[in-house]
Amino acid sequence: METSTDGTSTDGTSSGGARAEGSGDGGSGAGLPSGARAGAGVAPASLSPSRASDFMQCPLLYRFRVIDRLPEKPSEAATRGTLVHAVLERLFDAPATERTAPRARALIPGQWDRLRESKPEVVELFADDPGGERLARWLGEAEQLLERWFTLEDPTRLEPAERELFVEAELDSGLRLRGIIDRVDVAPTGEVRIVDYKTGKAPRPEYAEGALFQMKFYALVVWRLKRVVPRRLQLVYLGSGDVVTYDPVFADLERVERKLLALWEAISAATETGDWRPRPSKLCGWCDHQAFCPEFGGTPPPYPLPLRSPASGRDPQGRMGPD
Repeated sequence: METSTDGTSTDGTSSGGARAEGSGDGGSGAGLPSGARAGAGVAPASLSPSRASDFMQCPLLYRFRVIDRLPEKPSEAATRGTLVHAVLERLFDAPATERTAPRARALIPGQWDRLRESKPEVVELFADDPGGERLARWLGEAEQLLERWFTLEDPTRLEPAERELFVEAELDSGLRLRGIIDRVDVAPTGEVRIVDYKTGKAPRPEYAEGALFQMKFYALVVWRLKRVVPRRLQLVYLGSGDVVTYDPVFADLERVERKLLALWEAISAATETGDWRPRPSKLCGWCDHQAFCPEFGGTPPPYPLPLRSPASGRDPQGRMGPD
């Protein structure tokens, strides 16, 4: 995710959430039951780091993304993040000795083609660039981010246990948590490290807790699935060349679980009552939904859900693996 030094992201999302680009839970409609149709007005069924951060940032934004599933325009920053993540995932397909910066750069064209095929809307980003100059500059910026990664980590000495790992677990309360972890490293001793790549800059210390919330969320899910508290949580900021680590303890997981339960209670109450209030902030300038927001003189779409608690039909089992 592209993040500025004050803790706001340059693509209009909060720095505390999971990367909006390329994560299986990101974007409109995340946390919805399988097969849900965009715009169908389906009640929230699970919580991801991105959507939890949306609700904390602005409850009305959460509604627009999860319940109304309003479309959002792709951004250069978020799409660049998706591309860089894809290259870093595929780089580990190669033998250790071949995981070099030139090989990473060589992966960019093919991954960009795949991204355009899977998400045709990203082509619109460069529709007004017939000569290709802006696209070339944008791809060059992706190359720079990848090259910086090689100064922060040595992929020839890494053998990830998992890459882009979908995880899902249900708490005792029935709340289902889900997300995608960029990389999981497991030491010969069994210690687990959770790694997340950020294509923006590291936030100032006073904003760091937002990003760590995402990582503690993942740590909680891993503990629920494997009964192992990860030894280390690691954020790799490619935009600024910083590596931020945190070694969690069980008390951290208990605290984040209590926070998530409180968030879910608030989300459930808003779902039942239809009371989704905007929370103005400087991030409003990045929001695609100003036309529907009362803070900008807009009117939200008609509420698509009955004003009652959604029925539960959840599978009681957790999952770790492909979505």
